[in-house]
Amino acid sequence: MKQFLTFLIFAGLFFNACQQPSSTTNTPDPVPPSVFQPDKFSAPRPEKKPKELIAVSGDKRIDNYYWLNERDNPDVVAYLEAENRYADSVLAPVSNLQTALFTEMKGRIKQDDNTVPYLKNGYWYYTRFETGKEYPIYCRKKGSQEAAEEIMLNVNELAAGKAYCLALGLNVSPDNRLLFYVIDYSGRNLFEGQIKDLESGQLRGDKFSGVLAGSSAWANDSQHLFYETKDPVTLRTDQIWRHKIGGDGKSETMVFEEKDETLYLNLDKSKSEQYIFINHGYTQNLETHYLNADDPMGAFQVFRPKEPDFFYYLEHWGDKFLIRTNWDAPNFRLMETPVANTARENWKEVLPHRADVLLEGIEVFQDYLVTNERKGGLDQLRIIRWVDRGEHYLDFGEPTYAAGPMQNPEFNTKNLRYWFSSLKTPGSVFDYDMETRQKTLRKTEPVLGGFDANNYETAFVWATARDGVKVPVSLVRKKGSKQDGSAPCYLVGYGSYGFSYTPGFNRDVISLLDRGFVYAIAHIRGGMEMGYNWYEDGKMMHKMNTFTDFIDCAAMLCSEKYTSSDRIFGSGRSAGGLLMGAVANMAPQQFRGLIAGVPFVDVLTTMSDPSIPLTTGEYTEWGNPAVKAEYEYMKKYSPYDNVKAQEYPNLLVLTSFSDSQVQYFEPAKWVAKLRDMKTDNNALLFKTNMSGSHGGSSGRFERLKERALEYAWMLGLMGVKEDKLAQ
Repeated sequence: MKQFLTFLIFAGLFFNACQQPSSTTNTPDPVPPSVFQPDKFSAPRPEKKPKELIAVSGDKRIDNYYWLNERDNPDVVAYLEAENRYADSVLAPVSNLQTALFTEMKGRIKQDDNTVPYLKNGYWYYTRFETGKEYPIYCRKKGSQEAAEEIMLNVNELAAGKAYCLALGLNVSPDNRLLFYVIDYSGRNLFEGQIKDLESGQLRGDKFSGVLAGSSAWANDSQHLFYETKDPVTLRTDQIWRHKIGGDGKSETMVFEEKDETLYLNLDKSKSEQYIFINHGYTQNLETHYLNADDPMGAFQVFRPKEPDFFYYLEHWGDKFLIRTNWDAPNFRLMETPVANTARENWKEVLPHRADVLLEGIEVFQDYLVTNERKGGLDQLRIIRWVDRGEHYLDFGEPTYAAGPMQNPEFNTKNLRYWFSSLKTPGSVFDYDMETRQKTLRKTEPVLGGFDANNYETAFVWATARDGVKVPVSLVRKKGSKQDGSAPCYLVGYGSYGFSYTPGFNRDVISLLDRGFVYAIAHIRGGMEMGYNWYEDGKMMHKMNTFTDFIDCAAMLCSEKYTSSDRIFGSGRSAGGLLMGAVANMAPQQFRGLIAGVPFVDVLTTMSDPSIPLTTGEYTEWGNPAVKAEYEYMKKYSPYDNVKAQEYPNLLVLTSFSDSQVQYFEPAKWVAKLRDMKTDNNALLFKTNMSGSHGGSSGRFERLKERALEYAWMLGLMGVKEDKLAQ
């Protein structure tokens, strides 16, 4: 409790700093009042049904809204629909603005667009979109980019008449004849598998066992396919199966099962196409089994048995396996061993560990090795020549950006395909000759509507966290913007699972930048922007750093006059929604509003229920409530458990009824408790997408409607009903 109070004191100090007028600039004019008139008395109020929850440690909690997890209860659906109606009524003043924003964002999209083709096994593969269509069309051409087009899969046809459709995992057989893919119509990632004969264009009658996951691997005979399935309740990928083409589902052979409920499985195939890998583990604990792809009926061999805090990942090159590992290397190093003798005593170092550089991945070619690294919070691409280990880095020329390898399936080539993007530069595809060092721009994402990157400026700045750690912040704004605290700010963050929030181009954000907003990304602990320890310092018993980092980044943006506390909005999805929930409890005065998308806000209850999807596999991320110390730490920050009688900022909460990753009832309970406890009259709106998934709607345009809602809500809170840009 003392520690928590300390956080609040620090938050107050930073807030006060934001309120101090600058000696060189005037205090910005007051923000116009919100256009919304929320009526807390007419807001939905679900019935309280107290339920006592008892932790393994003996701790008791009363949950008045536990019953909202009854997905099939008509009263639950009625409550969600009532919240949707209430939100729509409050948002009515900006309904025209929301429509205009949607039209504006859609108008930036070149609808009849396609990706840059890449060559694999004699075919050029690409994805294209057609005007007015929501879903991609996957295509290829044989031998030449001028050859006749072959449509492998038109997802628009699969989605006809469906409220939701997601097709992924496309995998063409080595003989180029068969296409395997998985498809979900539920929004809960409950996939079915299909095999399409690309010569006849017809689906085969092959049947698969269970609920499929997305990864697969073909044996080199094109007659055997290895695929993943998952537990239909927890959705944990737990089994690998071998499928014989023409099988009826009854002759499927399970080749591996992971019974440890804290671990996941994943299938992969080496770039050489010579080995199939089964990876199983989680975060710092990984074990790999491998099989020669020429021997599909053979037995998978263990590369190295898993052990605590030991991670490795394999790639194949010649007569060696390359090993990216954290063995005596927190930021990872690269090692090699003969395929014929994989014992650890035979491992030799290829690239040493560096304390200031995270080795995120490798791309292997016959003559070159490309490493994807992260240093000082930014992506780096290093080119290394195998023969003499000569090396160089690519120069990207902007202060903050995102970059990385793309599809590079060909092994014997000197060409590296990579992508580059920044907060002002649309996604760009380059081919790079690793021998001559010549860059060739293949495509820049088209942005219609008069967009000019020269109208914007980016910056990479640093906030000082309350424990003295420097936290990077990427930002973009329109050139000529005043830095006097008068600009509104849209600050986003995530900070979990080691996911680094890369500062890439966001076409939709232009609508905010052109209306005077600063867009900023807080690279807070819990990601890996500053190395693996950055992740370690933002998980488990250090999770509070994630939340205080975000608060301190917001405070820095205020103290440096990029914005002010009555103009700054925070936003995060999923674990980023947890971030918003924790920040709302800890520093409500720091923000004008917070957007929590599919938010993981009921940490204690979810992590105490192993039947909820993804729970058991995430004990090493959040903690296991059966361990008293871990339970007590989660209890300190779990947003639902820390709602109290205080003023809260304006809140927009978004979820999907079918979400399998964060169940709808977490935000539903949180909103209900907030309505009970909060002492202010600020807007609290809760919208449920009744047919979407964790990522929202599946169509490329339908998603824009959700983004337009968020932007209209922020603008409405800044006093905007209509504006000239939207007319």
